Amino acid sequence: MARSKWKGFYIAPNLLLTNNKHLNVTQRNSAVPNNLLSKFLYIHTGNEFKKIFISTDKIGLKIGGLAFTRKLKNKNVSKLKKK
Repeated sequence: MARSKWKGFYIAPNLLLTNNKHLNVTQRNSAVPNNLLSKFLYIHTGNEFKKIFISTDKIGLKIGGLAFTRKLKNKNVSKLKKK
């Protein structure tokens, strides 16, 4: 079930009180607040932390949507090896 609109976005408390240049984040369900503009976030993807720079177009988005967790496969590699 989705969060109610009248409640607004969920923002983790540790994201609001930060004054650091970079911050390790494990809560992927919270939104990106305004005070993280032009800072680096290290987002946990399950086995590593990915470094992401927060710009104006990323404010308000969910943190989990900024760091991809899956590796992209190149489907043409198997065709090249057969030849």
